[in-house]
Amino acid sequence: MNEQNPSVLLVEDEENLHDALKLNLELEGYSVTSVMDGAAALKAVENEYFDLIIMDVMLPELDGVSVTETIRISNNDVPILMLSAKNSSADRVLGLKKGADDYLTKPFNLEELLLRVHKLINKNKKLQDKTTLGDSYSFGGGAIDFKAQEATDNKGQKIQLSKKETMLLKLLIENKNEVVPREKILQSVWGYNVYPTTRTIDNFILNFRKYFEEDSRNPRYFHSVRGVGYKYAEIVDE
Repeated sequence: MNEQNPSVLLVEDEENLHDALKLNLELEGYSVTSVMDGAAALKAVENEYFDLIIMDVMLPELDGVSVTETIRISNNDVPILMLSAKNSSADRVLGLKKGADDYLTKPFNLEELLLRVHKLINKNKKLQDKTTLGDSYSFGGGAIDFKAQEATDNKGQKIQLSKKETMLLKLLIENKNEVVPREKILQSVWGYNVYPTTRTIDNFILNFRKYFEEDSRNPRYFHSVRGVGYKYAEIVDE
């Protein structure tokens, strides 16, 4: 596969539409892997990296919503554009809640689909281009070893982190100075099979403040943004 060409997984069981979409995506310069059922889609995702998945909802045996949910449970953030003949708001909400990034109802305009594909891939590329963390990270008086799931607090004491604490710290720090929405945290850290309450995430943030903040009531690093999400702030001492 040409690494310069974004890779798309097309999951569509309607043969004529399948062939038409595959042809037009390839004409746009995408490298397309195509399958016609949910089980094959999951196998493809397991074996290959994709820049985007186009997912039909009505698939034989395993439907597209279930496939999308399974992909998200495995903490795979690949953008998913869902296609469906169902156009009610409830269907759209369900698709998006289970992890789709966009939802297009049939019949659709081909040019609109190609524009959405382009935008989703570009948006994801910008996210992927962010500086990714190494195995360790230091800030203020604290340090984190992501690989060992261990931290050193601001008093120099070692703390054993849980897997989810480690994942949440990494997610927040990778997006430093930006608010990470609650939905993104749920998808990335817990997976869509389990919905912790907001209080659960708040408790994690309180723990981080105890570990790393000099004054947990007036945090410098770990912030809750009411009604939106959570943020790690990179502090530069003057």
